[in-house]
Amino acid sequence: MREKLAYGCGDFASVLYWQTFMRYLPFFYTDVFGISASALATMLLVSRIWDGVNDPIIGMAADRTESRWGKFRPFILFGCVPFAIAGVLTFTTPGFGPTGKLIWAYLTYNALMMLYTTINIPYTAMLGVMTNTSVERTQLSSMKFIFAFSAGMVVSATLLPLVRVLGGGNDQRGWQLAFVLYGVVACVFFLITTFGTRERIKPAPDENTSVLRDLRFLLTNHAWLLLTATTLTWILFVAVRSSVSTHYFKYFIYDGRPDQPLTFLSQSFTLEGLVSTYNTLGQAASVAGVFLINFIAPKFAKKTLFVTLFLISILCTASYYVLPAGQLGAIFAIEVLGGLVGAPLPVLLWAMYADTADYGEWKSRRRTTALVFSASTMSQKFGWALAAFFAFKLLAFVGFEANVAPTGATKDSLVLLMSLIPAVLGVVSIIIFFFYPLNDRRMLEINQELQARRASAPNP
Repeated sequence: MREKLAYGCGDFASVLYWQTFMRYLPFFYTDVFGISASALATMLLVSRIWDGVNDPIIGMAADRTESRWGKFRPFILFGCVPFAIAGVLTFTTPGFGPTGKLIWAYLTYNALMMLYTTINIPYTAMLGVMTNTSVERTQLSSMKFIFAFSAGMVVSATLLPLVRVLGGGNDQRGWQLAFVLYGVVACVFFLITTFGTRERIKPAPDENTSVLRDLRFLLTNHAWLLLTATTLTWILFVAVRSSVSTHYFKYFIYDGRPDQPLTFLSQSFTLEGLVSTYNTLGQAASVAGVFLINFIAPKFAKKTLFVTLFLISILCTASYYVLPAGQLGAIFAIEVLGGLVGAPLPVLLWAMYADTADYGEWKSRRRTTALVFSASTMSQKFGWALAAFFAFKLLAFVGFEANVAPTGATKDSLVLLMSLIPAVLGVVSIIIFFFYPLNDRRMLEINQELQARRASAPNP
């Protein structure tokens, strides 16, 4: 349990940033930093695609690393401090003109994401080498996401209030100082992961470690291909609405007048307070959902459980289409239910990715754990890039302007981006997943054969 907790600390540190990327980064760039919606859409598309391309490179480097700390932990150990520094620079607003600020945003954000990749790919790949049993992997994945959603809850509850308090009325200064604090906390948690975990699974020695050979094995792993396509469309489902959720509150719920508090549950809420409460409740429900999956997962097949929970999550998302701005109770209730049933989905996906690494080793006799996970996170980043690009190009097309009263077309677009558009993408994801070939019984057979191979292999 101590080791599982130490492993979870790594995702707590990562999600202090990832939750910000999902929920608040577009809002920071349009309403605080000062980038137009159209320029932001292009920047996020280019940057996240470039960042996704880096993932397999880091994955192949990690698979080939040998050190006193193992294959994967050195990347966390030596990457955490530069990563925290890049975070502070990203959320620093320089006193440049529009072109200079856009260049600064490109440079700092890309540096931050490349360092995020350098840490997070090896960290995620550790899931495939700490244990080889399906149930334990689901438990370890659950611990990872308990910490992840806990970090999301921390960000949701503290980031906007920290910006207000630390900035003293200067939001640009507040964002910078908030990420000084987040960076220190992230470094501590990354170091706990580095020194509190072990890498146990050692693949049989293989002298031929050609990059092209590894890529060929990956692209012939049809279980991985189908799971990656499922992940890409699932990320689109999540990312479209996450990218605009703060804008949805500011320009639809508050009608572009965030200085006028709204009353909810007999309390008066500013925009920052309402958004923080909304996101915090959703993340708290997500933590509860990950706890529950530990008790439910052993009783159901992963595929059946994934599809059932995904369908409920899609229905929750689609229901935003019929909710008027004044129905805050219903909006909050749906967010809580959606968080409860949606949180186990990445837990199940990541446990299945470890299975596809085993399947690839069984099929090709070459284990490429980090490459499997890195190429999978590449699909996620492509999904985030496409989702943000589409969302903010649509807003730019209908005439959205930051800190200006919204038009009817802007508000209608925000509602669609929170409801029907992601719901359709979720349905596509489920259709793709129906073709995924690995089940629990098949994985038991594969792991038994792999253990026999490793036992008979000569020592490297």
